[in-house]
Amino acid sequence: MPVQFDQLKLYEENYYRVIEAIISNSELPKSPGLLDVSISLPLVINGITNYIPPFPTCYLHTSLSEQGPHEKKLLNALLASYNTLERPVANESEPLEVKFGLTLQQIIDVEWNDYNLRWNDSDYGGVKDLRITPNKLWKPDVLMYNSADEGFDGTYQTNVVVRNNGSCLYVPPGIFKSTCKIDITWFPFDDQHCDMKFGSWTYDGNQLDLVLKDESGGDLSDFITNGEWYLIGMPGKKNTITYACCPEPYVDVTFTIMIRRRTLYYFFNLIVPCVLISSMALLGFTLPPDSGEKLTLGVTILLSLTVFLNLVAETLPQVSDAIPLLGTYFNCIMFMVASSVVLTVVVLNYHHRTADIHEMPQWIKTVFLQWLPWILRMSRPGKKITRKTIMMSNRMRELELKERSSKSLLANVLDIDDDFRHVPPPPNSTASTGNLGPGCSIFRTDFRRSFVRPSTMEDVGGGLSGHHRELHLILRELQFITARMKKADEEAELISDWKFAAMVVDRFCLFVFTLFTIIATVAVLLSAPHIIVQ
Repeated sequence: MPVQFDQLKLYEENYYRVIEAIISNSELPKSPGLLDVSISLPLVINGITNYIPPFPTCYLHTSLSEQGPHEKKLLNALLASYNTLERPVANESEPLEVKFGLTLQQIIDVEWNDYNLRWNDSDYGGVKDLRITPNKLWKPDVLMYNSADEGFDGTYQTNVVVRNNGSCLYVPPGIFKSTCKIDITWFPFDDQHCDMKFGSWTYDGNQLDLVLKDESGGDLSDFITNGEWYLIGMPGKKNTITYACCPEPYVDVTFTIMIRRRTLYYFFNLIVPCVLISSMALLGFTLPPDSGEKLTLGVTILLSLTVFLNLVAETLPQVSDAIPLLGTYFNCIMFMVASSVVLTVVVLNYHHRTADIHEMPQWIKTVFLQWLPWILRMSRPGKKITRKTIMMSNRMRELELKERSSKSLLANVLDIDDDFRHVPPPPNSTASTGNLGPGCSIFRTDFRRSFVRPSTMEDVGGGLSGHHRELHLILRELQFITARMKKADEEAELISDWKFAAMVVDRFCLFVFTLFTIIATVAVLLSAPHIIVQ
């Protein structure tokens, strides 16, 4: 049903008028208490008088003390003739001692004794301490010398707690930004030391003496742990320095924040993947050279390491004072992978060489076919590689040539020709003749392979000449066939030697780069000040 909004507005105005009257009423209780205000106003809706629910109950907490007049009297007595520019000491020749402390939760404790702010609490109703705004009191101009904040002083001005004995406690919370020199030599296994130097900007050591509140340094009881850094400690030290500008000594208190980087993140996100990728590069040497992915694998791994190195570079400050340990390790692994790609090209070149284009030098035969296979315990089918066979390789090669030539087809043909030339026909032999041609007969004996018997002495020269021509033609053909077979065998053996040399280079690179990766990884981990900080 419709509501008369004018009446609601009137009731609201009356409500706030009552609240204002209650707050401005001077007849408040003299002791701490709780004032409960609850108001119920009538509401007329369509001629029916209803009561709206009370507005939210208003609770007024009063914490007044009967000591109020005494505090007012005390403040008037203390600050009537107080000068904020006056250094609060009884004797101007004596330095004012200021106790300085730091709690690593962005709070500074500054404590000193103000000679002008002393009173007898019995004269002022037992008031023993006051809270006074800092702009009404003298306070030491202690600043952080190496501040990087835009306003130079990053503290929040809070009240100064003044006690009846003149001691003043000033606890301004603040966020300090300081300049620190970062050493990234051992990144990510590094420790950083950041100094926070506090001192008076205008008072020298003869006028203001800074004293460490706690000799152990800063207070770490309220420190909140950080996920990236581990706090080792925060020792403090008092320094007295005489600058070139002034003959007076100046006192400062320097807190050194010692932090250590937590390496668990970097270990499992950068180092472990790098080791795995480098091991994949080692597995590339186990692929057969005929595989087309051998070179592709090496190039892909090289690109992956480049991406990881860019990630490391983004996490480091752009300084050239030192090379980080992790960057050195990544560069070593990248050099290893790049070298593996180059040697993979060499292996593929050796594997696809032919006898028509390349001849194998003697030093390659000595190194890659004899010594390295013996060192790496590699063997070839049908050939046993030992130290004795390596030392007698030349002699064995001569014996193999003689044995091969004695069994060749050409040697048998030469034996036939030699028998035909130098052995006369036997006088008494059972032979069968055949007609070769005019004036010639073929005699077959039981102790000769074959020879020609002329029918007459006059036809000897002609018969022998015709037979020799035929034998020479056959001999030339046999020599050509034998030479082709011998050349084919030599080419096949040379191709096999090149392929075996490629296998030897592959196996040698596998051992060398595996050893290099293990040594580089162990050297990096052992050279670090610490390995894993959780």
